[in-house]
Amino acid sequence: MELLERRRALIEERLVAVVDGVEPEPLRDEVRHVVLSGGKRVRPTVTVLACETVGGSAEDAVDFGVGIELVHTASLVVDDIIDRSELRRGTTSAWAEFGHGPAIVTSDGLLGEAFALFSSDPKATQVVAESMVELGVGEATELSAKPATEEEYMTLARRKTGALFRAAAELGAIAAGSDAFTVEALGEYAERVGIAFQIRDDVLDTVADPRALGKPTGIDAEMERPSLVQVTDLTPEEATDRARAEADRAIDALETVDVVDTTARDYLLELAEFVVERER
Repeated sequence: MELLERRRALIEERLVAVVDGVEPEPLRDEVRHVVLSGGKRVRPTVTVLACETVGGSAEDAVDFGVGIELVHTASLVVDDIIDRSELRRGTTSAWAEFGHGPAIVTSDGLLGEAFALFSSDPKATQVVAESMVELGVGEATELSAKPATEEEYMTLARRKTGALFRAAAELGAIAAGSDAFTVEALGEYAERVGIAFQIRDDVLDTVADPRALGKPTGIDAEMERPSLVQVTDLTPEEATDRARAEADRAIDALETVDVVDTTARDYLLELAEFVVERER
């Protein structure tokens, strides 16, 4: 775990540096509030570990990892406005702290900082742009043509959550100079992990203690928002089994990659297990 903590510390240090460079000061304060209030940093960790797995270094990938974390955080700011959620990561959400207008500007600022980090490589910019298109389609679908079947839900989960996870891993592979097959295989791994992550989120929204989770629960039912538990007749335990199946497919995809750093690969394997078992 020491290696993993060093990677997270590298990500956190770079995040702080990026936030400290934001101008003007009011925007910097708002960005700091949402970015540095906590978070598991799963996506940037995937970026760094994917890069190392196929022979790159953590330093090669950290800017791309920080960028994908900023994109993710920008999407959370908007999600909280839509959901009218006043709590995020155990602290006040952006709109509740600063108001709707500043929160939207904060989301825009986060995206601007993110794409500045991706701009060093056109492939990176393309990967993230494609993931944001998928995310946008997913968000629009959730608000309008809500899924009515398990299959439709899984498509939504791929777009809403899987797409950014895919981008995170593909960015790591790009940072390592990987070929197209490796980029795709790592992307497939991470997309499946992301879907498992989303399913587990749905389960936790149903069964978790909000104090332990760090955000309100019961939001899916209150907002009539489609979760796997809401869309189907699956019990939370059965939904968790679906998440575990996605994690198993993620592992299958990872096993097709030519591995250079087995330690980094093993952490990716552990992550596929963690997203199913996590309690927050």
